[in-house]
Amino acid sequence: MSDSGLFALRPAEAASDASRNVGPSPPPRVLIVEDDDAICSSLSEALREDGFDVETAANGCEALERLRGAPPPSAILLDLMMPLMDGWDFRNEQLRDPTLRDIPVVVVTAVGFSIESVRTQFGNVALIPKPVPYLDLLDALGRACTPKAPPA
Repeated sequence: MSDSGLFALRPAEAASDASRNVGPSPPPRVLIVEDDDAICSSLSEALREDGFDVETAANGCEALERLRGAPPPSAILLDLMMPLMDGWDFRNEQLRDPTLRDIPVVVVTAVGFSIESVRTQFGNVALIPKPVPYLDLLDALGRACTPKAPPA
C-alpha cells in the first residue's frame, strides 16, 4: 500500500496523524459594507495583507444580495450611514433572516453614536469609530471571527 500513498491507521495513531494531514484553515472572510470608496479600499487592502478574505458592498441592499448568494462570511464590517439602505435598516433585515442573523457584526461609523444606543438596536456588537484605529479593528474582528464553543 505504500506505493499508493495510503496507509492503515491504528486507533491510537488516528488523532495525531489526522491533525498532521489537515491543511491550513481558510482565512476568515469579512464583508465590508461601506459607501466611502477610499475607506473601503484602504480597509480591504489592509485586511487582505493581514490574511483576511475580503468582499465589499457599497450599501445594505448590495450587502444582502451578496450574503444571500454566497456562503456566510466570518464577520460583517458595517458602516451606519449609507445611501439606499443604511446600516440600521440592513441590521434589521439581517436579524429577520434566520440564515444571516448569527453572522457577527462590527459597526464602523464616523457618527458619534454611543455604544449603548447601537447595542439597543444591534445587539452585542463592537463599535469602532472613524477614523478607524486599525489595531482595535483587528482585535474586534479577531473576537468576531473566532468560532464560538458549543454550550457544555
